[in-house]
Amino acid sequence: MAEKLISVDRMETVLSLFGNYDENVNLIQKEYNVVILGRGDDIKITGDEENVFNASEAINSLIALINKGEAITEQTIRYVFTLVREGKQYEIKHMSDDGVCVTVSGKLVKPKTLGQKRYVEAIRKKTIVMGVGPAGTGKTYLAVAMAVKAFKAHEVEKIILTRPAVEAGEKLGFLPGDLQCKVDPYLRPLYDALFEML
Repeated sequence: MAEKLISVDRMETVLSLFGNYDENVNLIQKEYNVVILGRGDDIKITGDEENVFNASEAINSLIALINKGEAITEQTIRYVFTLVREGKQYEIKHMSDDGVCVTVSGKLVKPKTLGQKRYVEAIRKKTIVMGVGPAGTGKTYLAVAMAVKAFKAHEVEKIILTRPAVEAGEKLGFLPGDLQCKVDPYLRPLYDALFEML
């Protein structure tokens, strides 16, 4: 049986890490088959040596995110598990350094995964970037955020919205109306993101 002690600077960090009713820590314990105890500002991990190491890497990554002001969700925790499995947990510290723009409500838009970070960096450096991936991974939203940032910084004079005419769950069929009425459902995600940021 191995044991590791992690010291945390602030009690608020421990509370954020453990989550409501210890839900976050329960996920970590289940994933790595370890026992995690919080005593004041210290976190004690007990279990097999490799599992203790992996759990401590995950916890240290989550603490780094908490210290940067990130909210810890189940999705964040599962993403950290994947990074630890791939040995990329050290890259997570650089992930949220990068604010793209601020929404009308004051929320900072920033990449949430390493893939999104690479996507944003490619948009910054290249003239044309094509993002391909599953639905809901932030391709359109981040592209609009980068366009808004460039527009607000006067790097571009206007934003031109384009979208491939491929159905993505809309099932348009034969819609009545003019060309604008037929195109609007395809551009809806772009409009929604623009209204949120402008």
